[in-house]
Amino acid sequence: MSRTSLLLLIALLLTPLANAKDKKNKPQLSADVLRAQTILVMISPDAGETLDDPAGNRRAQEDVERALMKWGRFRLAADVSTADLIVTVRKGNGRMVNPTIANNPIDNRPVIFQPGDENTRIGAQQGRPPGVNQPGNNQPGMGQPNNDPRPQTEIGSSDDTLEVYRGGVDFPLERSAVWRYSAKDALRAPSVSAVEQFHKVIEQSEKALAAQDAQKDAQKKKP
Repeated sequence: MSRTSLLLLIALLLTPLANAKDKKNKPQLSADVLRAQTILVMISPDAGETLDDPAGNRRAQEDVERALMKWGRFRLAADVSTADLIVTVRKGNGRMVNPTIANNPIDNRPVIFQPGDENTRIGAQQGRPPGVNQPGNNQPGMGQPNNDPRPQTEIGSSDDTLEVYRGGVDFPLERSAVWRYSAKDALRAPSVSAVEQFHKVIEQSEKALAAQDAQKDAQKKKP
């Protein structure tokens, strides 16, 4: 093998490694997401409650809120208008096709009062607050949404799912999620692994952005 061919082969073998390293060092979350201070947790608007666990989504919502409060990075927002980020949760039950009840009254939250905590919230917050979807988009057909409880069949992931969206925009859930995590029991307390993974991706993104900024500063100082 000629020297030129050998060098070309080495370059080809090293290229995937370089790309993998660049991908690893690239921040997964943008700077505006990392600056977020308030967060709203809600049940995914198109998630119904399974017949064998009608409080599953509500329980997952509360477990995620507790995990976020324990983390301490964000303040819990009272509604969509004050949220920098919006988190949606959907509880999986190991089946991809499920008969569920949409608009279950159990998802409507009573007045919440948490004394003695910096994340104290007072207010009649619902599991699915208004203003996150365009009217009718979580309904089959056209017209005004029907908020009455009704049976439906859901087809989707069998795992727990957590999605993060940007707040401060019209109909935030109509836009692409900035981060998504799905895994078996990812929303289950006490670990709530979805929040743990969100914690990790934020730390990774902050380190990657800091490294990029340091590299830019170094380049500016070069003569």
